[in-house]
Amino acid sequence: MPTGDRVPRTAVALIALAGVAGGGLLTLGATRTHPPPPRAAPGTNTDPAEGSGTAPGTPLPHATPAQITIPAIHVHADLVPVGASATGELEVPPPDRPTVAGWYRLGVSPGEAGNAVIVGHVDSRETGPAVFYALSRLQPGDRIHVTRSDARTATFTVDGIGSYPKTRFPTDLVYGAGTAPRLRLITCGGRFDEHTRSYLDNVVVFATLLP
Repeated sequence: MPTGDRVPRTAVALIALAGVAGGGLLTLGATRTHPPPPRAAPGTNTDPAEGSGTAPGTPLPHATPAQITIPAIHVHADLVPVGASATGELEVPPPDRPTVAGWYRLGVSPGEAGNAVIVGHVDSRETGPAVFYALSRLQPGDRIHVTRSDARTATFTVDGIGSYPKTRFPTDLVYGAGTAPRLRLITCGGRFDEHTRSYLDNVVVFATLLP
C-alpha cells in the first residue's frame, strides 16, 4: 500500500513548472473570455495544520475515492485516478473532462495516514470555469467530503490555503510523510501569462481529517 513518503520527488514537476502534455492544469485555453478565478493569499512554508488546533481523526484503511464534495464552493465532482508520467510529472484529469478532479493514486487515499493529493483544472477554453475554479474562496473551517469505495465518507476541515509560484512549489508540505490523515487540493492561480497561456502560481488547500 503506498504511503506519502513514497511519492517520487519528481512527481511535482508538473505542478511546479506547469509542463505537461495537453497543456497543463490551466493552459487549456488559447484565450480566456470568462472572469479570472479568485486569488488566494501568498502561502508560507509552514503547514497551517500545525497552528490550527485541529485534532486529526483516526486514519482509515486504503480505499479508492469516488467523489469529492465541497459545499462552500458548490463542488460535487467525480474523482478519477491519476499517476505520474514517464518523466515523473504529475498527471491531471483529461482536458476534455474539466468538471472532474484527479486523485494521485501513487500516494495515500483520502483518510489514510499521510497526505492525500487531489488535483483539478481551474478553467477551460471550451467551458470556462472548471471544477476547482473557486478553490481560492475556501476559508479555514470549511468542510471537504470525499466519498470512498468502502462506502465511508472522509470529512476534512480546511486548515489554510495559499498561493505559491510554480517555481517554488511547496513539495514537502504537499507530499511530505506524516502519521496524521491530511488532504491537499491543488489547482492553478495567480496571474495569467498571455505569452505562455498559463497561470504563474499554484493554489494549495491544506485540510485535516475530522474525528
